[in-house]
Amino acid sequence: MSKKQLIMEKALELFAKQGFEATSVQQITDYCGISKGAFYLSFKSKDELILAIIDHFMEQISIDIDYTVRNVTTDRIMYHFFHTIFLAFSRHANFAKILMKEQTHSLNSKLLTKMQYYDRRTDQTILSIIENVYGNKIKGNKFDLVFAIKGLMNGYANFILFNEIEMDLELISNSLVEKTEILAKHVTIPFITEEMAERFHTFSDDEYSAVDLLHMVEDAFKEADDKISKESLTILKEQLQLQTYSPAILNGLIENIYGRSENKRLGYLLKKYFQLTN
Repeated sequence: MSKKQLIMEKALELFAKQGFEATSVQQITDYCGISKGAFYLSFKSKDELILAIIDHFMEQISIDIDYTVRNVTTDRIMYHFFHTIFLAFSRHANFAKILMKEQTHSLNSKLLTKMQYYDRRTDQTILSIIENVYGNKIKGNKFDLVFAIKGLMNGYANFILFNEIEMDLELISNSLVEKTEILAKHVTIPFITEEMAERFHTFSDDEYSAVDLLHMVEDAFKEADDKISKESLTILKEQLQLQTYSPAILNGLIENIYGRSENKRLGYLLKKYFQLTN
């Protein structure tokens, strides 16, 4: 485990107990058994650490959702979408609870911007799924349906987390599919118009260039501590500059770097960039 990953995991334990504001850098370094100097070699500030943890948490969910919706039939996409979301919440209940509490309190502008970014990505994901499932049937009310689905998800997640109720993933997923079906079929008075829905036109993963990915590969190489990952990252860097390898080889190289959880996002983006199937 890299020093960065150690700090993130230990800090998350403290944040879960105390919240963001009440946890100091000194407490984090004491808990990790490292010096402040070692902390600041990895993160410029506590806020940068929090952003990194949020990125890690949200990106894992995004990757899982993307994989799910690409690999299930249309008639089961809604169920698997809800199941994936709530499975992630159950696995990371403490951090999900922190996010729900803290985003309504004293987060600074950078943290708020980060949360808004992921909120918009969620909007885009839901929109893409319901357009795929319902097509023209929801043309006039698709944006209202997106926010209705998000409201249901947030409401149930809040209820489950703060009442410490054991989660039945199959039941809640089927229940939300049923409610979505009712809304899709019977809502006839939309509120959100196409003009009002600018939030859906935001940054997408497809906007990562080869240069962006090169920098990410170089950063991953610095953090890698095993020979296979380093060799795979070196070849992937060469591939971004001069494409010569077959899709099968590229898939294998990307699988080699998935061993480190922090590389899952990079692997996901490389697969999209090289247009590889899962």
